[in-house]
Amino acid sequence: MQSYTVEPATGIRGEIRVPGDKSISHRSIMFGSIASGITRVSGFLRGEDALATLEAFRAMGVQIDDDGETVTIHGKGLHGLEEPGDVLDCGNSGTSMRLLTGLLAGQNFFSVLSGDKYLRARPMKRVVGPLSRMGARISGRAGGEKAPLAIQGGKLTGIEYDSPVSSAQVKSAIMLAGLYADGETVVREPHLSRDHSERMLRAFGARVETFPGGVRVFGGPELTGRDIVVPGDISSAAFFMVAALIVPGSELLIRGVGVNPTRTGILDILKGMGGDIELLNEREESGEPVADLLVRSSKLKAMEISGEVVPRAIDEFPSICVAAALAEGTTVVRDASELRVKETDRIAAMADNLRRAGVTVTETPDGMEITGVASLKGCAADSFGDHRIAMSMTVAGLTAKGNTTISDVECIATSFPGFRELLEGVVRR
Repeated sequence: MQSYTVEPATGIRGEIRVPGDKSISHRSIMFGSIASGITRVSGFLRGEDALATLEAFRAMGVQIDDDGETVTIHGKGLHGLEEPGDVLDCGNSGTSMRLLTGLLAGQNFFSVLSGDKYLRARPMKRVVGPLSRMGARISGRAGGEKAPLAIQGGKLTGIEYDSPVSSAQVKSAIMLAGLYADGETVVREPHLSRDHSERMLRAFGARVETFPGGVRVFGGPELTGRDIVVPGDISSAAFFMVAALIVPGSELLIRGVGVNPTRTGILDILKGMGGDIELLNEREESGEPVADLLVRSSKLKAMEISGEVVPRAIDEFPSICVAAALAEGTTVVRDASELRVKETDRIAAMADNLRRAGVTVTETPDGMEITGVASLKGCAADSFGDHRIAMSMTVAGLTAKGNTTISDVECIATSFPGFRELLEGVVRR
């Protein structure tokens, strides 16, 4: 188990690009593989999670070439995938497993999905349940709640589904099954989750309609390969945004970040706390809004975070917790119970780590209360095997009095290979 030590910083200054968006990278491989013709992807994230998706489709007979600059997918059409000869290993990737479950439910073959110990502990009934209503035959541990999942694909029928959670993974899994189902498939959710699947499927030629509160997918249309530019991942940029906000004397430019409105909850929250963040050179690439982010150190104030902004910032909450730990007052987080079923229980994990750093934190079933302090203290932090916890506590260590050592940091490679090197390149001491 690897660990590393973070020393305090005197500033964050410079210009960077973060790796490609993980959500869009996953989907580019999946949708390109079931499209007819060639799909070329630039900006693809070569992290372990997205590579797990890539290898899964290679195992189903899809030729995927990678020259280090462009990933070229030789699509096999909606019904061209082949039965894999072994278990498909999703590693640590919940996106791979949940979206593949939906896609594989409509194939005319048998498949099994598994992953590492963390993924095998995560809830899967949230996709297995609605997919079973469509006619899918899926079995797994704990009555289909836990992986490994065994899927006997076959004929599906469209359904109308009111999801109890706002989850892009749940929505996308049902949408992918809907491509193979008779009739139309409708998914409604309490608040709008990220809409990368809707945008990209339409670009590939699927018939997808959105309406207030949900999405409608029609089965059967052939998809056609296309070129995709993957923007920088705002979830990865979040660590650098928070670092530049909380370390005095900082000014950082982050170029080419995706600013899809369903993902910009982090910007709304940090600006609401008083963060100085400007969006420059706003533009659109491959149907996704993109901008450069200019971030300057700021005196932050506590706020209440709840409601519709939560699903738009769900992956960024560990870094938001660090910002709250250094904000004036008590930040209250509500409506975020989804954080308890991520790679780890992120509410419990961040509460534990921030307490070690001298912060008063109270957990609630669906969130937490964080009372800000003038400065953090160096500590021994635990990633709990979660990449976002590891990176968030690295950022926290930049402002601490004394050194901070984070354990079990190999997990960072799942989403952000080269994170520490990129950070060290803009840290001033």
